Amino acid sequence: MSDFTFRISPNILLGPYTISRLGQQVKEWGTRFIIIMDPLLNEAKLSDKITQSLMDHKIDCFVFSELSDGAATKTIERALKLSQEGHIHGVIAVGGEKAINVGRAVAAYFNEAHNLYTFVDGSLPSTNPIPCICVPTTFRSAFVFTQEIPVTDSRNHQISILHVQNSICKLLLMDPNLMLTLTDNQKATLSIELIALATEAYLSQKANIFSDMFVEKGLEILSYALDGSPSLEITTPEEVLLVQAGCLISLAAASSSIGLSSLISLSIYSRYHKGRSLVSSILLPYVLEDAAKFKVAKLEILAHMLRAAPEDIKGEEAAKMLTEYVRQKIAKYSLPTRLKDLQLTVEQLSLAVEDISKINTINTLPRSMSTDDLFDFIKLAF
Repeated sequence: MSDFTFRISPNILLGPYTISRLGQQVKEWGTRFIIIMDPLLNEAKLSDKITQSLMDHKIDCFVFSELSDGAATKTIERALKLSQEGHIHGVIAVGGEKAINVGRAVAAYFNEAHNLYTFVDGSLPSTNPIPCICVPTTFRSAFVFTQEIPVTDSRNHQISILHVQNSICKLLLMDPNLMLTLTDNQKATLSIELIALATEAYLSQKANIFSDMFVEKGLEILSYALDGSPSLEITTPEEVLLVQAGCLISLAAASSSIGLSSLISLSIYSRYHKGRSLVSSILLPYVLEDAAKFKVAKLEILAHMLRAAPEDIKGEEAAKMLTEYVRQKIAKYSLPTRLKDLQLTVEQLSLAVEDISKINTINTLPRSMSTDDLFDFIKLAF
């Protein structure tokens, strides 16, 4: 087990209707904010609820919602320019991971004099960030607890991991009511992605006692959301369970590391804009089958946590039942089972593999993998 330092940067406020307290919570960091907002919130008529809380506390704000390219460097540049011209005190990022990642990047580089691409190419920021308040509208946020921000380099459409200051995110506000707009299919793919994220954190070479604890409790809660509680004592609504599980598993990923399915899905999204959750759900069964060759004991625990296998089923049989459990969930919601179903070619996937082979996180995978190993793996899922 690797050495472990435990540090949680943002305060976490989790519960129904917490969005109504946004203005009260952020006023300690200033009175003028940019809101990086997913444009889908306007369609769902949720944006007014978010801005009203700020107006009630006499906090000025303006909205940036040009996120069609995701967390791409050209998007970050536009938001950064507007923020600097607007003399803001902080950033409020509301939406899925593209809004969160853009918001955190704006906060990280607000006081920097250098061009954004200086940092994309490897330089580290030398100034203090401005406060960022993150309000996710999905129940997973793998990077919000870390000093890393995945972005798409607009020059070549490759994935890049920015390394930023500690404590950019001052508050993580998670309101289950913001998740009510998710469709059943979206919840299904996000839930499978959560299982993938938990598996990666649990099997990583950086796994530790805290990440293991977060994974195990997170999967237990997730199983209640997916398959119901084993007892009548737990009556927590599904959306609250999903948010609780997502928070714990995101903490686990930050305490440990992301893994193969997350890296590949990030790379494919950057190059081809295919949904991260869909790619992760396709890859997860193959990740589990690969891990069963050398991490059977840990997969057995995961199978029991998710109630995919009875407690008396051990070893390889439990690992097989875990993989079958995931495949049944994929079939239940008629999700794609192969990468070719996303209109991707082998040639395109080979470029995505080359991109992730350059990322340092590749060294924390459960086993050492060369570029050829990565390509062989991705061909299985093609």
